[in-house]
Amino acid sequence: MQPISKTQDSLDIDLDINIQTVQNALGSSPDLIVRKMVLINEWRIALIYMNGLTDVDMIQSEILGSLIDLKKMKSEFDPSHHDSPLAYLSENILSVGDIGTIHGLSSIFTNLLSGDAILFMNGYSDGLRIGVTGRKERNVSEPASQPSVRGPMDAFTENIKTNISLIRRRIKDPQLWLEVHEIGKVTKTSVAIMHLNQVADDHIIQEVRRRLAEIDIDGILESGYIEEFIQDRTLTPFPTVYNSERPDTIVAGLLEGRVAILIDGTPFVLLVPALFVHFMQTSEDYYQRADISTLVRVIRYMSFIIVLLVPSMYIAITTYHQEMLPTNLLLNLASQREGVPFPAFIEALLMEIIYEILREAGIRMPRTVGQAVSIVGTLVIGQSAVEAGIISAAVVIIVSITAISSYVIPANAMSISVRMIRFVLMGLAASFGLFGILSGIIILALHLNTLRSFGIPYMSPLAPFELKDQKDTLFRIAWPRMMTRPSLFKQKDKVRQNVSKRK
Repeated sequence: MQPISKTQDSLDIDLDINIQTVQNALGSSPDLIVRKMVLINEWRIALIYMNGLTDVDMIQSEILGSLIDLKKMKSEFDPSHHDSPLAYLSENILSVGDIGTIHGLSSIFTNLLSGDAILFMNGYSDGLRIGVTGRKERNVSEPASQPSVRGPMDAFTENIKTNISLIRRRIKDPQLWLEVHEIGKVTKTSVAIMHLNQVADDHIIQEVRRRLAEIDIDGILESGYIEEFIQDRTLTPFPTVYNSERPDTIVAGLLEGRVAILIDGTPFVLLVPALFVHFMQTSEDYYQRADISTLVRVIRYMSFIIVLLVPSMYIAITTYHQEMLPTNLLLNLASQREGVPFPAFIEALLMEIIYEILREAGIRMPRTVGQAVSIVGTLVIGQSAVEAGIISAAVVIIVSITAISSYVIPANAMSISVRMIRFVLMGLAASFGLFGILSGIIILALHLNTLRSFGIPYMSPLAPFELKDQKDTLFRIAWPRMMTRPSLFKQKDKVRQNVSKRK
């Protein structure tokens, strides 16, 4: 379809010219259906829609059926009661709930290719947009990437209307405001912003609107497009925009004063601002008892440290600081490494790369064989490499513990970031030993403290340290004691529950 200039955007009063214009713009596409009719008072109309994007049964019963009934009527149109015949059809004849008037060709194509039907009438330069969208959709199912043992089992779909309804079912408050934008000059993707007006900070909402308005691209196919455009800083491996396919996670963020961004065509919803601690939490933390949730969170942070430091610590100690090991363990490692042709760094790097290849292969291969190939491949390659004397058994143990720990981190984006940084620390350990690891950690800490997510310090409430917000950071206290929302954002209402009603 060729771009339409402002001078060519207006409709013609001639019905045949409008139909020909639409057909030419779509290249006489065979899925464009045109249904012409003559109604009372010799009204010539045409109903056009895209086959496959609309609900054909609804068109037959609610639109064509109503128009045929009108044709059988002998009543005359009274212009004193209606502005135009189009208004008469909209208000008295058509029984569809979603009807609106459209004027320009650009809006006609947007609605037509979104699944709406368009009604033209000869002698009028306006048309009617009739909502009869009926495209095939995936049903609401269990979350695939963020499963949980306890909690809701529904997940977002690729339909933005369905996703909005999943959120509204949980927040039945008129202060849950919604605004929809259109991004993408070609795809014209619907992007929605949702926030609790009585809670969310107006400055964050305005900043979200500004960053979305600055996006000028041909198409938006997934939420990752939007994420890269609106994030504060691009030169960082750490994610500063949270994404989730769980409605309860997004609703929890809205209740804390954050802003949700929904994109049509993807089941992943964005949530901003997103801080480091958010990527280490799950919705299930709030469905279990506080002591259980605290224990699980401690395990997650321990896993984060294991993924980040254990391979580099092994390389540094076995290469430069053997005196730190007990004598028996040192002799055991030395006997294992006897005959291994590679230094510890090459040995660990080789195994880490092989495991990353197997991990990616397990994701891309068909589900029926992907899991079996990844498990069998890991076992066979590891055992064969040890027996062949290429690597030592200790390296296989280190890589295995690191790989398992990476799956404990709830957010996949954070897990990938830590795995990337791990290779850098391994290089520093091979070059400078423990001094290199310490230098890398200092640089990493400084980098984390310079990051922002929509103006909020990324390491809040750890740095800057906020004592009152530690109730839901490294550990979680019981719900009756969390009276206020986290003070990370400048929410309008920080009170979460009324204490006076509870003894």
